[in-house]
Amino acid sequence: MDDRYGTDVLADGWRARSATQLARVEASRDLVVEVADDGFCGAVVGLASGMVELEDRHARRRLFPLGPGFLVDGADVVLVAPTTVPSSTGPKRTASGSFAAGDARARVARASRIFVEGRHDAELVEKVWGDDLRAEGVVVEYLQGIDLLEAVLDEEPPSATRRYGVLVDHLVPNSKESRIAQALERGRHGAHIRIVGHPWIDVWQCVTPRAMGIEAWPEVPRGIEFKVGVCRALGWPARDQTDIARAWQRILGSVHSYRDLEPALLGRVEELIDFVTLD
Repeated sequence: MDDRYGTDVLADGWRARSATQLARVEASRDLVVEVADDGFCGAVVGLASGMVELEDRHARRRLFPLGPGFLVDGADVVLVAPTTVPSSTGPKRTASGSFAAGDARARVARASRIFVEGRHDAELVEKVWGDDLRAEGVVVEYLQGIDLLEAVLDEEPPSATRRYGVLVDHLVPNSKESRIAQALERGRHGAHIRIVGHPWIDVWQCVTPRAMGIEAWPEVPRGIEFKVGVCRALGWPARDQTDIARAWQRILGSVHSYRDLEPALLGRVEELIDFVTLD
């Protein structure tokens, strides 16, 4: 006679036979996942060392260990690393979020170009938009200061076929930078230049606090050089220019894509790229 309850309730494996088997779901990019413990809900944006990184609708990111404890569409699942390697023939994105061109070769440089005020600014633009700029043949040139822009324009004047885009710091109403920009745009070169900027004192602040792992950028009192004040407030060395350079490399290293930059900078750089590539 069949024994519906089995012959030996103490046999090994009885817990495993009675336990509910959870579905195993691969943590593919953009999969929306909820964390069962605290309700944090976000899309998968990265995987590393057995951890999954989720980003919610407010652009906040958190790391969680792969495994059980997640919900997908309201169902409990075990989140696992993807087993399939994405095809190299599929569309790829650059750090700026653009689709990468199929032909990775840089095109011949255009006559039009972008001037960026500050070495750190230029390095940040190169890191995030470098692939796009090479694909479009746009050269980025370091501008020591907006005070020197008029001399640069006079030496090699812009034209309808040689447009110049300029990115500057602290371009806010009534600032020195805004007054110089307005004068140049009203001048003889104004038809073929576009000067834009972000509202912060320094490009360091264009990196989001979230990317840096801080709540906010420090407020630096008047009379203290901004970069020195930031380093001191964050507990970093600030004795000399070498320390400042190391601090910048630390900041730049926290930037992996456009997601780590403030929208006020993103929009301005995209505007300049459009301006100088307009046929």
